[in-house]
Amino acid sequence: MIDTKLLEILACPACRGDLEYDTRNEKLLCTGCGLKYPVKDGIPVMLVDEAEKPEKK
Repeated sequence: MIDTKLLEILACPACRGDLEYDTRNEKLLCTGCGLKYPVKDGIPVMLVDEAEKPEKK
């Protein structure tokens, strides 16, 4: 689980978009560009190289 205060100050390093926490998959989802950042042992990994790219439609 991510602390809500931490989530309020974090931003996507790629586009500076807001992030939402996906508790089921333990990932931070960028509402701007769609990147998904993993959360490992409660610590968000905010590296663009570690993020999952959004699925193309």
